[in-house]
Amino acid sequence: MSKEEPILLTPKLSPTEKGAQFFFLACAIVALGQMFLITVFLLAEAGGLLATVSLPEFLFSKEWYPTYRPPEFGALALILGSVAVTICSSLIAAPVGLALAVYLSCLAGRRVRELAKPAVELMAGIPSVVLGFIGLVVVAPFLQETLDLPTGLNVLNASVILAVMAIPSIASLGEDALTAVPRDVQDASYALGATRWETIFKVTVPAATSGLSTAVILGLGRALGETLVVLMVAGGAAQIPTSIFDSVRPLTATLAAEMGETAIGSAHYHALFALGVVLFVLTMAFNLLAYWLGRRWRRG
Repeated sequence: MSKEEPILLTPKLSPTEKGAQFFFLACAIVALGQMFLITVFLLAEAGGLLATVSLPEFLFSKEWYPTYRPPEFGALALILGSVAVTICSSLIAAPVGLALAVYLSCLAGRRVRELAKPAVELMAGIPSVVLGFIGLVVVAPFLQETLDLPTGLNVLNASVILAVMAIPSIASLGEDALTAVPRDVQDASYALGATRWETIFKVTVPAATSGLSTAVILGLGRALGETLVVLMVAGGAAQIPTSIFDSVRPLTATLAAEMGETAIGSAHYHALFALGVVLFVLTMAFNLLAYWLGRRWRRG
Protein backbone atom coordinates (compact mmCIF):
# COMPACT_ATOMS: atom_id res chain seq x y z
CA MET A 1 0.00 0.00 0.00
CA SER A 2 1.50 3.26 -1.11
CA LYS A 3 2.12 5.97 1.37
CA GLU A 4 -0.34 8.86 1.02
CA GLU A 5 1.00 12.31 0.25
CA PRO A 6 0.59 14.79 3.12
CA ILE A 7 -2.00 17.51 2.63
CA LEU A 8 -0.41 20.93 2.44
CA LEU A 9 -2.50 23.44 4.38
CA THR A 10 -0.57 26.42 3.05
CA PRO A 11 0.33 26.33 -0.66
CA LYS A 12 3.83 27.24 -1.66
CA LEU A 13 4.08 30.81 -2.88
CA SER A 14 5.77 31.76 -6.11
CA PRO A 15 8.45 34.50 -6.09
CA THR A 16 5.90 36.96 -7.48
CA GLU A 17 3.39 36.14 -4.75
CA LYS A 18 6.08 36.43 -2.09
CA GLY A 19 7.03 39.83 -3.46
CA ALA A 20 3.40 40.96 -3.40
CA GLN A 21 3.00 39.66 0.15
CA PHE A 22 6.08 41.56 1.27
CA PHE A 23 4.87 44.73 -0.49
CA PHE A 24 1.47 44.68 1.22
CA LEU A 25 3.08 43.91 4.58
CA ALA A 26 5.42 46.87 4.11
CA CYS A 27 2.46 49.13 3.24
CA ALA A 28 0.64 48.02 6.38
CA ILE A 29 3.70 48.67 8.55
CA VAL A 30 4.20 52.12 6.99
CA ALA A 31 0.53 53.02 7.57
CA LEU A 32 0.68 51.91 11.20
CA GLY A 33 3.97 53.75 11.66
CA GLN A 34 2.50 56.96 10.24
CA MET A 35 -0.50 56.66 12.53
CA PHE A 36 1.77 56.15 15.53
CA LEU A 37 3.98 59.12 14.64
CA ILE A 38 0.98 61.40 14.10
CA THR A 39 -0.41 60.40 17.49
CA VAL A 40 2.92 60.98 19.24
CA PHE A 41 3.37 64.36 17.52
CA LEU A 42 -0.12 65.53 18.49
CA LEU A 43 0.29 64.47 22.11
CA ALA A 44 3.77 66.00 22.37
CA GLU A 45 2.64 69.37 20.99
CA ALA A 46 -0.58 69.38 23.00
CA GLY A 47 1.25 68.53 26.21
CA GLY A 48 2.73 72.03 26.39
CA LEU A 49 -0.72 73.39 27.22
CA LEU A 50 -0.64 71.71 30.64
CA ALA A 51 1.89 74.29 31.77
CA THR A 52 -0.79 76.97 31.27
CA VAL A 53 -4.12 75.31 32.18
CA SER A 54 -5.14 72.01 33.69
CA LEU A 55 -6.83 69.31 31.61
CA PRO A 56 -10.24 69.60 33.38
CA GLU A 57 -10.17 73.38 32.93
CA PHE A 58 -9.40 72.97 29.24
CA LEU A 59 -12.16 70.42 28.64
CA PHE A 60 -14.93 71.87 30.80
CA SER A 61 -14.44 75.63 30.67
CA LYS A 62 -16.59 77.40 28.07
CA GLU A 63 -14.47 80.54 27.59
CA TRP A 64 -12.21 80.52 24.53
CA TYR A 65 -10.31 83.82 24.41
CA PRO A 66 -6.70 83.03 23.42
CA THR A 67 -5.78 86.73 22.94
CA TYR A 68 -6.81 87.84 26.44
CA ARG A 69 -4.23 88.65 29.09
CA PRO A 70 -4.19 86.15 30.66
CA PRO A 71 -5.59 83.94 27.86
CA GLU A 72 -8.54 81.61 28.43
CA PHE A 73 -8.49 78.20 26.76
CA GLY A 74 -11.86 76.57 27.40
CA ALA A 75 -12.79 74.02 24.74
CA LEU A 76 -16.28 73.06 25.96
CA ALA A 77 -18.14 75.47 23.67
CA LEU A 78 -16.09 74.32 20.67
CA ILE A 79 -16.65 70.63 21.45
CA LEU A 80 -20.39 71.11 21.95
CA GLY A 81 -20.54 73.11 18.73
CA SER A 82 -19.02 70.19 16.82
CA VAL A 83 -21.34 67.73 18.54
CA ALA A 84 -24.43 69.87 17.84
CA VAL A 85 -23.64 70.24 14.15
CA THR A 86 -22.87 66.52 13.81
CA ILE A 87 -26.07 65.41 15.57
CA CYS A 88 -28.29 67.78 13.61
CA SER A 89 -26.73 66.77 10.31
CA SER A 90 -27.17 63.10 11.24
CA LEU A 91 -30.90 63.63 11.83
CA ILE A 92 -31.13 64.85 8.24
CA ALA A 93 -28.57 62.68 6.46
CA ALA A 94 -29.25 59.26 8.00
CA PRO A 95 -32.99 58.93 7.11
CA VAL A 96 -32.57 60.46 3.65
CA GLY A 97 -29.43 58.47 2.85
CA LEU A 98 -30.91 55.16 4.01
CA ALA A 99 -34.18 55.81 2.17
CA LEU A 100 -32.22 56.53 -1.01
CA ALA A 101 -30.21 53.34 -0.50
CA VAL A 102 -33.41 51.28 -0.11
CA TYR A 103 -34.88 52.85 -3.23
CA LEU A 104 -31.81 52.22 -5.36
CA SER A 105 -31.39 48.63 -4.19
CA CYS A 106 -34.96 47.37 -3.84
CA LEU A 107 -37.38 49.62 -5.71
CA ALA A 108 -35.69 51.34 -8.65
CA GLY A 109 -35.73 49.76 -12.08
CA ARG A 110 -32.55 48.68 -13.79
CA ARG A 111 -32.34 51.76 -16.03
CA VAL A 112 -33.02 54.15 -13.17
CA ARG A 113 -30.41 52.40 -10.99
CA GLU A 114 -27.80 52.55 -13.74
CA LEU A 115 -28.27 56.32 -13.99
CA ALA A 116 -28.94 57.19 -10.35
CA LYS A 117 -26.13 55.22 -8.69
CA PRO A 118 -23.29 56.95 -10.61
CA ALA A 119 -25.02 60.31 -10.10
CA VAL A 120 -25.13 59.76 -6.33
CA GLU A 121 -21.47 58.74 -6.26
CA LEU A 122 -20.52 61.81 -8.32
CA MET A 123 -22.30 64.02 -5.78
CA ALA A 124 -19.90 62.73 -3.13
CA GLY A 125 -17.06 64.27 -5.14
CA ILE A 126 -18.40 67.83 -5.10
CA PRO A 127 -15.72 70.06 -3.48
CA SER A 128 -16.65 71.21 0.00
CA VAL A 129 -15.81 74.83 -0.89
CA VAL A 130 -18.60 74.78 -3.51
CA LEU A 131 -21.15 73.56 -0.97
CA GLY A 132 -19.87 76.06 1.57
CA PHE A 133 -20.27 78.88 -0.95
CA ILE A 134 -23.85 77.77 -1.65
CA GLY A 135 -24.57 77.72 2.07
CA LEU A 136 -23.08 81.20 2.43
CA VAL A 137 -24.81 83.00 -0.46
CA VAL A 138 -28.02 80.96 -0.89
CA VAL A 139 -29.01 79.04 2.25
CA ALA A 140 -27.97 81.68 4.81
CA PRO A 141 -30.02 84.56 3.28
CA PHE A 142 -32.97 82.20 2.78
CA LEU A 143 -32.98 81.10 6.43
CA GLN A 144 -32.49 84.65 7.67
CA GLU A 145 -35.38 86.07 5.64
CA THR A 146 -37.77 83.13 5.95
CA LEU A 147 -37.36 82.52 9.69
CA ASP A 148 -36.63 86.16 10.61
CA LEU A 149 -33.28 85.34 12.21
CA PRO A 150 -30.45 87.71 13.16
CA THR A 151 -28.14 85.66 10.94
CA GLY A 152 -28.40 82.69 8.65
CA LEU A 153 -24.96 81.43 9.63
CA ASN A 154 -25.90 78.98 12.35
CA VAL A 155 -26.16 75.33 13.37
CA LEU A 156 -29.08 74.67 11.01
CA ASN A 157 -27.25 76.02 7.97
CA ALA A 158 -24.10 74.01 8.72
CA SER A 159 -26.15 70.88 9.41
CA VAL A 160 -28.01 71.11 6.10
CA ILE A 161 -24.82 71.53 4.08
CA LEU A 162 -23.03 68.74 5.97
CA ALA A 163 -26.06 66.49 5.45
CA VAL A 164 -25.87 67.15 1.71
CA MET A 165 -22.22 66.07 1.86
CA ALA A 166 -22.94 62.92 3.89
CA ILE A 167 -26.05 61.67 2.05
CA PRO A 168 -24.22 60.40 -1.09
CA SER A 169 -21.73 58.40 1.01
CA ILE A 170 -24.47 56.87 3.17
CA ALA A 171 -26.64 56.08 0.15
CA SER A 172 -23.81 54.50 -1.85
CA LEU A 173 -22.46 52.35 0.99
CA GLY A 174 -25.98 51.46 2.12
CA GLU A 175 -26.97 50.39 -1.38
CA ASP A 176 -23.92 48.12 -1.55
CA ALA A 177 -24.89 46.55 1.80
CA LEU A 178 -28.48 45.92 0.68
CA THR A 179 -27.39 44.51 -2.67
CA ALA A 180 -25.09 42.06 -0.86
CA VAL A 181 -28.08 40.38 0.84
CA PRO A 182 -28.50 36.95 -0.86
CA ARG A 183 -31.35 36.82 -3.35
CA ASP A 184 -32.39 33.44 -1.96
CA VAL A 185 -33.33 35.09 1.35
CA GLN A 186 -35.70 37.48 -0.38
CA ASP A 187 -37.15 34.75 -2.60
CA ALA A 188 -37.86 32.67 0.50
CA SER A 189 -39.77 35.60 1.98
CA TYR A 190 -41.87 35.93 -1.16
CA ALA A 191 -42.48 32.17 -1.14
CA LEU A 192 -43.91 32.43 2.38
CA GLY A 193 -46.44 35.01 1.19
CA ALA A 194 -44.75 38.23 2.27
CA THR A 195 -45.42 41.37 0.27
CA ARG A 196 -42.68 43.46 -1.34
CA TRP A 197 -42.67 46.01 1.48
CA GLU A 198 -42.69 43.31 4.16
CA THR A 199 -39.73 41.65 2.48
CA ILE A 200 -37.81 44.94 2.31
CA PHE A 201 -38.35 46.07 5.90
CA LYS A 202 -38.54 42.71 7.68
CA VAL A 203 -35.97 40.68 5.73
CA THR A 204 -33.63 42.70 3.51
CA VAL A 205 -33.00 45.71 5.77
CA PRO A 206 -32.47 43.63 8.96
CA ALA A 207 -30.08 41.35 7.07
CA ALA A 208 -28.04 44.40 5.98
CA THR A 209 -28.11 46.18 9.35
CA SER A 210 -24.38 45.78 9.83
CA GLY A 211 -23.49 47.45 6.56
CA LEU A 212 -26.15 50.13 6.94
CA SER A 213 -24.98 51.14 10.41
CA THR A 214 -21.39 51.31 9.19
CA ALA A 215 -22.48 53.48 6.24
CA VAL A 216 -24.26 55.93 8.54
CA ILE A 217 -21.40 56.23 11.01
CA LEU A 218 -18.74 56.63 8.33
CA GLY A 219 -20.85 59.26 6.59
CA LEU A 220 -21.28 61.19 9.83
CA GLY A 221 -17.59 60.79 10.59
CA ARG A 222 -16.92 62.78 7.44
CA ALA A 223 -19.30 65.48 8.70
CA LEU A 224 -17.48 65.59 12.03
CA GLY A 225 -14.11 66.15 10.38
CA GLU A 226 -15.24 68.65 7.75
CA THR A 227 -13.46 72.01 8.02
CA LEU A 228 -14.22 74.43 5.21
CA VAL A 229 -18.02 74.16 5.31
CA VAL A 230 -18.36 74.84 9.04
CA LEU A 231 -15.79 77.63 8.80
CA MET A 232 -17.94 79.35 6.16
CA VAL A 233 -21.51 78.76 7.36
CA ALA A 234 -21.55 77.92 11.10
CA GLY A 235 -21.19 81.54 12.23
CA GLY A 236 -17.84 81.42 14.03
CA ALA A 237 -19.16 82.24 17.52
CA ALA A 238 -17.40 80.33 20.31
CA GLN A 239 -20.50 79.80 22.43
CA ILE A 240 -22.51 76.88 23.74
CA PRO A 241 -25.51 76.46 21.39
CA THR A 242 -28.96 76.51 22.97
CA SER A 243 -30.91 76.14 19.70
CA ILE A 244 -30.32 75.23 16.08
CA PHE A 245 -30.44 78.93 15.18
CA ASP A 246 -27.37 79.84 17.24
CA SER A 247 -24.00 80.49 15.64
CA VAL A 248 -21.25 78.09 16.72
CA ARG A 249 -17.58 77.51 16.14
CA PRO A 250 -16.73 73.80 15.82
CA LEU A 251 -13.29 72.38 16.50
CA THR A 252 -12.28 72.13 12.86
CA ALA A 253 -13.29 75.73 12.14
CA THR A 254 -11.22 76.95 15.09
CA LEU A 255 -8.15 75.08 13.92
CA ALA A 256 -8.46 76.40 10.37
CA ALA A 257 -9.10 79.98 11.45
CA GLU A 258 -6.41 80.37 14.11
CA MET A 259 -3.49 78.07 13.32
CA GLY A 260 -2.06 80.25 10.55
CA GLU A 261 -1.67 83.30 12.81
CA THR A 262 -0.38 81.60 15.94
CA ALA A 263 3.22 81.86 17.14
CA ILE A 264 4.94 78.47 17.21
CA GLY A 265 5.59 77.32 20.77
CA SER A 266 3.08 79.71 22.37
CA ALA A 267 0.31 78.62 24.72
CA HIS A 268 -2.21 79.31 21.96
CA TYR A 269 -0.23 77.04 19.63
CA HIS A 270 -0.30 74.18 22.14
CA ALA A 271 -4.01 74.77 22.82
CA LEU A 272 -4.83 74.34 19.13
CA PHE A 273 -2.93 71.05 19.09
CA ALA A 274 -4.93 70.01 22.15
CA LEU A 275 -8.10 70.72 20.15
CA GLY A 276 -6.63 68.51 17.43
CA VAL A 277 -6.22 65.71 19.99
CA VAL A 278 -9.87 66.09 21.03
CA LEU A 279 -10.98 65.93 17.39
CA PHE A 280 -8.71 62.94 16.83
CA VAL A 281 -10.31 61.12 19.78
CA LEU A 282 -13.86 61.92 18.61
CA THR A 283 -13.12 60.70 15.07
CA MET A 284 -11.45 57.55 16.39
CA ALA A 285 -14.50 56.92 18.60
CA PHE A 286 -16.75 57.12 15.52
CA ASN A 287 -14.61 54.60 13.66
CA LEU A 288 -14.43 52.22 16.62
CA LEU A 289 -18.20 52.48 17.05
CA ALA A 290 -18.69 51.57 13.40
CA TYR A 291 -16.33 48.59 13.79
CA TRP A 292 -18.05 47.41 17.00
CA LEU A 293 -21.56 47.71 15.57
CA GLY A 294 -20.51 45.93 12.40
CA ARG A 295 -19.05 42.99 14.34
CA ARG A 296 -22.01 42.81 16.72
CA TRP A 297 -24.70 42.73 14.04
CA ARG A 298 -22.66 40.48 11.80
CA ARG A 299 -22.37 37.99 14.66
CA GLY A 300 -26.09 38.32 15.35
